[in-house]
Amino acid sequence: MNRIKLEFMTLWSIFDFSEKEKELDALEAKSEDTTIWDDPTQAQTLMKKVSDLRSEVEQWRTLERKTRDFLELAASGDSDLETEIQVETNKIGKEIDQLEIETLLSGQYDKGNAFLSVNSGAGGTEACDWASMLLRMYLRWAEMKGFKTEILDQTPGEEVGIKSVTVSINGKNVYGYLRAEKGVHRLVRLSPFDAAHRRHTSFSQVEVMPEASQDDPVVRINSEDLKIDSFRSSGAGGQNVQKNSTAIRITHIPSGIVVSCQNERSQLQNKENAMRVLRARLLEEYEKKKEKDLALIKGEFIKTEWGSQIRSYVLHPYQMAKDHRTEYETANTVAVLDGDIDPFIETYLKMKK
Repeated sequence: MNRIKLEFMTLWSIFDFSEKEKELDALEAKSEDTTIWDDPTQAQTLMKKVSDLRSEVEQWRTLERKTRDFLELAASGDSDLETEIQVETNKIGKEIDQLEIETLLSGQYDKGNAFLSVNSGAGGTEACDWASMLLRMYLRWAEMKGFKTEILDQTPGEEVGIKSVTVSINGKNVYGYLRAEKGVHRLVRLSPFDAAHRRHTSFSQVEVMPEASQDDPVVRINSEDLKIDSFRSSGAGGQNVQKNSTAIRITHIPSGIVVSCQNERSQLQNKENAMRVLRARLLEEYEKKKEKDLALIKGEFIKTEWGSQIRSYVLHPYQMAKDHRTEYETANTVAVLDGDIDPFIETYLKMKK
């Protein structure tokens, strides 16, 4: 009982509830003005903010009521309620732990969707297979969290696996969670592709980008700055995809950023998805520059290069997955590669806070 009370009061002190309610009141008042629908895009953005904030406030209010009711129940001293109190203790404890993690997601884009890219490093077949293993890990993680995923672009390896892939992941707090996964991931194992069954080390780089809305002031794209090409899809998608040039490649000339999308049969849909990824990449470049400038001022800037992996997954001669930033590790590599990466994410978020 004391643990629940202490954890709840600590969390309550972190979360400025009155400010959230004032913000919600102001946004709801603004949403009642019918003129906002003169700009549908801006109106939809506002309504989403209202919906998200209302959900957040209601979640906290519900937990507050449940905690106070529980504390009254526990204080009654009724021995017949011991089992019920223990069950409720575990339940509320889990809810508090989850909300504690969510309080760490305070970045501008943390509560939104994200694009995740996996790129194989040097190593040919080994690296391509490792990239496909990472893709499966993140798809399984998203499935367990109830997030919606869509593969937008994928380049297969020459023999197995993938050279690169870009996935759209939609859901609450997706970017806030996944930004912990940015960086180089290293795999050590006995190679299934080596006739001598020797130990190999493979690398893949994971990129995570926040989804930018069309009216985001940071991302302004002029049509004259774009070079748009169509080509035949190289991936799966059926006979129609192969016959027609439905895939789209967009080059943003000022930045040199190139994105492509070939998942859909419709060229128009592929173009829309490619523009979503382009906005995300431009926003990520802006955020990187901002972080770099701030880090340089503090004297803390460290380049992200192939030699500076954030996590290692060792399958031989022992089983270990270890994050080199937080020192968190586990011997259950099977679970990790099957999508159980929340402990890594949560430990990283707490460390950054």
